[in-house]
Amino acid sequence: MSSLTVKDLEKLQVDYPDYQMELVGGEIIVMSHSGLESDEIAASIVAYLWNWVRPRKLGRVIASSGGFRLPNADGDIRAPDASFIRAEKLPCSTEDYAELVPDLIFEVKSKSDKLPKLRQKIQEFIELGTVVGVLVAPRSRTMEVDRY
Repeated sequence: MSSLTVKDLEKLQVDYPDYQMELVGGEIIVMSHSGLESDEIAASIVAYLWNWVRPRKLGRVIASSGGFRLPNADGDIRAPDASFIRAEKLPCSTEDYAELVPDLIFEVKSKSDKLPKLRQKIQEFIELGTVVGVLVAPRSRTMEVDRY
């Protein structure tokens, strides 16, 4: 079986615009809808980050539909629920996937997410240079913070 590419992902996203997808290890992962609770928390995180970052011109705040082309062997496309990129890393925005790792990421556990998979995703970002990764678990009212 051949590995799928970024071009395959982009075609699927055009054909199925209502689905959020990631490309991981040559496979397309269709992200399930998160539900209101986890999406509201993710939106709040984006809003809080935006309100701190924007007036200070610290960088860019990205929501879950913005993807990153990671500098790993597979060129994975991943999209955290919320992320921050320092201004000097990305001076201007792009229509395409940002070819970098964000400095800070958040993953918010939804009812269909499995904690080990979310922890693995955060760890992959950390290994590639993300400074801080935060896993938010609304039902247990906990947060896990990982650092580079």
